[in-house]
Amino acid sequence: MTPAPLDLWLIGIGTGSPAHVTGEGMQALRDAAVILVPHKGAGKDDLAALRHDILRASGTQAQVIGFDYPQRDPALPYRERVAHWHDEIARRWQGALAKAKRSGPVALLVWGDPSLYDSTLRIARRLAPVPRVRVVPGITAIQALTAAHALTLNTVNGPVTITTGRSLRDHGWPDGAETLVVMLDGDCAFQTLPPETHIWWGAFLGMPEQILDHGRIGDVAQRIIEARAEARARHGWIMDTYLLRAQTADP
Repeated sequence: MTPAPLDLWLIGIGTGSPAHVTGEGMQALRDAAVILVPHKGAGKDDLAALRHDILRASGTQAQVIGFDYPQRDPALPYRERVAHWHDEIARRWQGALAKAKRSGPVALLVWGDPSLYDSTLRIARRLAPVPRVRVVPGITAIQALTAAHALTLNTVNGPVTITTGRSLRDHGWPDGAETLVVMLDGDCAFQTLPPETHIWWGAFLGMPEQILDHGRIGDVAQRIIEARAEARARHGWIMDTYLLRAQTADP
């Protein structure tokens, strides 16, 4: 007999502040039977601690099950590396679920929002049987960044392009882009852009450790690179993003 599909709730938790979790998200945590919490290795214990802070704030009575997050294999080509990584995460979810002592919805706390540059939905489709997924949206890093800088995301009637550091590094500024939001950039690809380009950068958005900087790339690039390296060395991890506009773009 085929087992019934799991009810899997993916709850966006914003970028580090319990205040970023919506009322719907907090209620979902209280209603869940089981909550899975990843542990991402040495030096990143505070990522799990932040999730536990949110769970305490929610007042949930769910069974909380931790599991170790796998590492990517740097020897593999990028897309194959990501696919293998997602397969292994799904296996670890299944292993954690085998420890569940309660029946009912299972929740995962997703950094930012589950629908924006996050692979939790893709990983969920690897489970067998494929679960019934509910997504509770959260505050995105983009919202946290523009709020922190008191910045409007778009120019007047202007488009917004969201991309990755890898794409910016490999392909440069996209044709027709006025406002460019760059996520998942571990190599500071903004260094490749003209010095008059304007950047608004932020790390640990919404957290007490929040760091912000902005200005012309020619003036602030090295300062951002140094601040990013120092913060990563101190915390063992960093989550940052930035918004770019060409000099000619209307703010």
